[in-house]
Amino acid sequence: MSTDIQRSSIDKRASTDTQLDKVPHAPDTGLLDFGGDTALPPPPKLTAEEEHRLYRKLDLRLMPILSLMYLLSFMDRGNIGNAKIEGLTEQLKLVGNQYNIALTMFFIPYCLFECPANLVLKKFRPSRWLPAITIVWGTVMTLMGLVKTYPQLVGVRVCLGVAESGLFPGVVYYLTLWYPRHELQYRIGLFFGAASLAGAFSGLLAFGIGFMSGVGSLEGWSWIFILEGLATVLVGVLSAFVLVDFPATATFLAPEERAYIIWKKKYDNSSVGEQENFSMKDIWAALSDWQIYLHILIYMSVVGPLYGISLFLPTIISGFGFSTPIAQLLTVPPYVFATFVTLLWGYYSDKMKKRHPFILTGLVMLLIGFSIQISNAPRGVKYFGTFFCVAGSYASFPGVVAWLGNNLSGQYKRGVGMAIHIGIGNFSGAISSNVFRTVDSPRFILGHGIELMFIGIGLICTPLVVLLYARINKQRDAYEASLSADSEKAVEGSKGKYGYTPQELRELGDRAPDFRYVL
Repeated sequence: MSTDIQRSSIDKRASTDTQLDKVPHAPDTGLLDFGGDTALPPPPKLTAEEEHRLYRKLDLRLMPILSLMYLLSFMDRGNIGNAKIEGLTEQLKLVGNQYNIALTMFFIPYCLFECPANLVLKKFRPSRWLPAITIVWGTVMTLMGLVKTYPQLVGVRVCLGVAESGLFPGVVYYLTLWYPRHELQYRIGLFFGAASLAGAFSGLLAFGIGFMSGVGSLEGWSWIFILEGLATVLVGVLSAFVLVDFPATATFLAPEERAYIIWKKKYDNSSVGEQENFSMKDIWAALSDWQIYLHILIYMSVVGPLYGISLFLPTIISGFGFSTPIAQLLTVPPYVFATFVTLLWGYYSDKMKKRHPFILTGLVMLLIGFSIQISNAPRGVKYFGTFFCVAGSYASFPGVVAWLGNNLSGQYKRGVGMAIHIGIGNFSGAISSNVFRTVDSPRFILGHGIELMFIGIGLICTPLVVLLYARINKQRDAYEASLSADSEKAVEGSKGKYGYTPQELRELGDRAPDFRYVL
């Protein structure tokens, strides 16, 4: 790539719903320094094929290690479901709803610590913060294999929730710093697809590890926690050598490549660049934004069923009348299917530049799956229904997260908003942990009924958000058309075309007249 190519020659191939076609043609030395771009050469002109190769290079460096970290994260929080049918409840003498309480105690600190974790991510550097918390929760998971009493189990689950809280919101926010918004869901799908693979691996590993029962005077469930925890620690150490911090400091990229990635993201959703510097206004802007609260309800409508099926799928399948080893193996196919659907939807969602059709499809699949589970259908039909439950929740989840991330502008507002979104939304996981009660086995009518309630909330809120976004976009289109039609208003003065200075537009973020919401 030639370093003498000027910014005025940058290819303006972006779609009409991004802001790249409005980028100034001359070097914008008067604009803010975005992620250190002023220390880099001007971004080069890239063909579509060259741009694809650049982002593929980025994918190969970031996505494998991030996906592996999340695979272990989800496996470590969910393998308690496999451990349960391997004798956990019997050896620890858990009675009544004690098992459900142990599950719930993971979610309370997990939800509470997500927002603070996102605020410190940039300060403590992703390449240090993410590996550190991975090593910590891997150590906690290993120690969980040594618990002997119910209070010890609850205490370790609390520590696990604290340690894991920074990974998912941190990685999602981290990815928004690298990828344009219409290329984000596929990457979140790659990353989150590891969660569905975790379900498959967890069942396979539990099947094999279960035969270690008695080794070292430990039961099979203890070895599930110990071996999977040690694997997490090793991956945490590896990630410290693989992860990089931000585009401007990514030494595996040439300076021109870094400049292009920063430029592409800088003008992804604003004609003047995105606000980057932290201010207390960013926290208030997130707390007072209506869209975050509607998105929390949509998040709950997917995550509630997701955690319900993740934590209790081995128990549900065991309730169909299968032996423990067979039940462990039968958890694998639904997760493999869900992984395929997750990646397929992520690809087409980014290609179509739309999120809601895939979220609604996932909710319909969940409606079908849990309706089958709550019925008195034969066990073969119910097992078929688990494919809808797993795939519907896992495949729609990346779209739920990417949708809000696409529609929040300002790096710190996005970071805070997504942490609130994920943190509060994950309380639905705490609810799901308590509704599949032992006394309701094997049909779990209460549990499946609660999941259907969550699904109903999503089927109401998702179309509502689409209508509100479409209405606001239409109003902004009409306003921009009126500026073009009125020659006096169209003349750009000191405050520019829209009547705002560039800094004022950056501070407005997604409320700026040049911002368009992704539907």
